[in-house]
Amino acid sequence: MTSTTLASEQTLAVGTQTHKASEVLLWGVQVVLALVFLFAGVMKLITPFEVLQAQSTVSVSLLRFIGVCEVLGALGLVLPGLFRIHQFLTPLAAAGLTIIMTGAVVLTALGDVSMAAIPLVVGMLTSFVAHARWQRLPR
Repeated sequence: MTSTTLASEQTLAVGTQTHKASEVLLWGVQVVLALVFLFAGVMKLITPFEVLQAQSTVSVSLLRFIGVCEVLGALGLVLPGLFRIHQFLTPLAAAGLTIIMTGAVVLTALGDVSMAAIPLVVGMLTSFVAHARWQRLPR
């Protein structure tokens, strides 16, 4: 075995390990985000009308719609990859959730700028997932 062959095999092994580690990290982020959005969406759907109205300046109908979008987005983050069908839906779901989080940052910043950091970080994570999964789609 030549030194060139050995070096290329070592490079391939390191590249494979790096790919596996990044895939595990990406799946971990997706699962955590899916749980966050599933919880948030379900809460928007089951919370009584009067309570939602008292907690937000946004209409209850819009909050319910956002809740449905969050639940569907949560499912879209994990189900296509688990079933290995229509995997193009995962970056689309993540991009849609990024749009929702952008609105959440703006609305939260209007009330308390320091609290806007939470939806900002979640939005950055959804953006990361959208970009990473889009890059991994078969061409």
